[in-house]
Amino acid sequence: MTRFGIEEEFLLVDRSTLVPLAMADGTRERLAPEGGGRILPEFLTSQFECVTDPLSSMTDAAAQLRNLRAALAAHAAPLDAVIAASGTPFNTTGRATISASPHYDRVSAQLGAISRGHEVNGLHVHVEVADAEERVRALNRLRGWLPVLLALTGNSPFAEGAATGFASWRSILIRRLPATWTPPWFHDLADYEGQVDRLIALSAIPERSSLSWAARLSDRFPTVESRVCDAQLSIDDTLFAAALTRAIVVAHDGPASATPVEQIDAGLWVAARHGMAATITDPMTGETTDAWAATHRLLDVVRHALEQLGDAEFVTAHIDRLRREGTGAERQLRAHAHDGLRGLRRLHLAGSDTGDFTGDFAAEPAKESPARSTTRSTTRSTEEE
Repeated sequence: MTRFGIEEEFLLVDRSTLVPLAMADGTRERLAPEGGGRILPEFLTSQFECVTDPLSSMTDAAAQLRNLRAALAAHAAPLDAVIAASGTPFNTTGRATISASPHYDRVSAQLGAISRGHEVNGLHVHVEVADAEERVRALNRLRGWLPVLLALTGNSPFAEGAATGFASWRSILIRRLPATWTPPWFHDLADYEGQVDRLIALSAIPERSSLSWAARLSDRFPTVESRVCDAQLSIDDTLFAAALTRAIVVAHDGPASATPVEQIDAGLWVAARHGMAATITDPMTGETTDAWAATHRLLDVVRHALEQLGDAEFVTAHIDRLRREGTGAERQLRAHAHDGLRGLRRLHLAGSDTGDFTGDFAAEPAKESPARSTTRSTTRSTEEE
């Protein structure tokens, strides 16, 4: 069974205003969830990163994600705060605080003023591939499907207290970074490592861990890492993205030739803008098609892998649910239109619900943070918990 891991990023936000709240140094490090996984600091002091252990089944992943989200919710409740599972916050006040660490110091020095508004939360999925050259081939398979994955998982429609007109505003903010969005097509591992080394030599990125491609090879683990998805509203949304990503990586069917970077980037832009109403390139044929047709093409390509992994029924059912209920971005927009901040708050609270996972998986098969000024976090401030 191919192992995988999930990294989810969240914001701590004020319950009434949904504005990010900064946390004191050491707060996040002291959170110790039960049942596996870790809670870690992220770039801003208003952010958490929840990291699962290496896992083999989506059922095990559901249990860990549930425990991690429950630990965050328990931390937020006495602070009159909620955990926002969204690619961007609904609103900000202009005082983002960067977490104190040598790595984040280097990142913020590299990004300059971009750091002031870089409040983004993603879902990263690692899929284990033992052979290094096969990891490169898997990355090449994954890159063509990035616009489809983004269209299915866009979940950041708001910024500065208003709808942006985008399904994934996070993706647009990330576009400002060096070495971002679509990776090149790589001939082999030496080609991959050589291109990354050139980016470091150009000072485009300070180190390999700062590489912002929407998919890359992990520098720490023997994994292919997808970084294209926004943070997801619900555990089921996260599991769906993880299951589909794992199937793409392990399936041996894939694009027969290298789709040009500019075509995939264009697909990412329209997927970020229009979600499942986007027109994108089918990586198997090179023809333009709508996002739903591309989704069904992807299902055809990875169906055998999904069946072998025990995820086919759940993935198919979740796609049906997306047709009925909409993506995370559509659900956020609908909740806000119906009941304003209260509607959004209910969505975020539901995402931290600790109820049992109900997905139909087979058994294992045979201080507010925001956007315009950035300060350094080294001491407790009067606004921090």
